[in-house]
Amino acid sequence: MNSTEQGFFFETLAKQYLEQQGLSFVGRNINGRFGELDLVMKDQAQLVFVEVKYRKSTAYGGPLAAVTASKQQKLRLTASAYLQQHAPKAFARFDVIAITGTEPYQVEWLKNAF
Repeated sequence: MNSTEQGFFFETLAKQYLEQQGLSFVGRNINGRFGELDLVMKDQAQLVFVEVKYRKSTAYGGPLAAVTASKQQKLRLTASAYLQQHAPKAFARFDVIAITGTEPYQVEWLKNAF
């Protein structure tokens, strides 16, 4: 599996996990001037911007460590542009889905991550 296929696979896994938790799907791989939003979901009336990270092992910090301050800033800017265009009055939050290991994967959902 190349990196694009791997990204799609784990984003799909995260989407299904969140749908099982009661969230509804809005969009995926939304590109903006500052970056990309992996998933946009809805939790009741709140939009949820989801960053999906996968690491086979936690030897080098794991998936949560990959959501750096600069990555967070890019996500904030991209989400702000999305909100201005699609839902200017919406409440929103940022979540991270961290996936590690091999099948069965370990899935950690960090709500209000930043």
